[in-house]
Amino acid sequence: MKKSYLTLVVHILVKEEFREEIKAELLKLISPTRGEEGCIAYDLHQDNDNPNLFLFHEKWVNQDYLNKHSQSDHIAAYRLSSKDKLENVSAYKMTELTN
Repeated sequence: MKKSYLTLVVHILVKEEFREEIKAELLKLISPTRGEEGCIAYDLHQDNDNPNLFLFHEKWVNQDYLNKHSQSDHIAAYRLSSKDKLENVSAYKMTELTN
């Protein structure tokens, strides 16, 4: 039986006037997060039609590792830097069916 990992898809809609600032902040998360124990994948995308929309596609060994990530210093710093600069954030926890 193949291992089933936790997938997280996060949509981040940024206020237009903060797009470049938030994009830079999101990019800062990549290296430290990819270095975290339990992180299998952590990829950032920007929508081709709406440049204010970003998407993280994350894959974690399990919920415990995702919880540790959520409490990390770099995520706390991002939350402070993005306060009042986002229109909406939606997160979806999923299980991959085709692994």
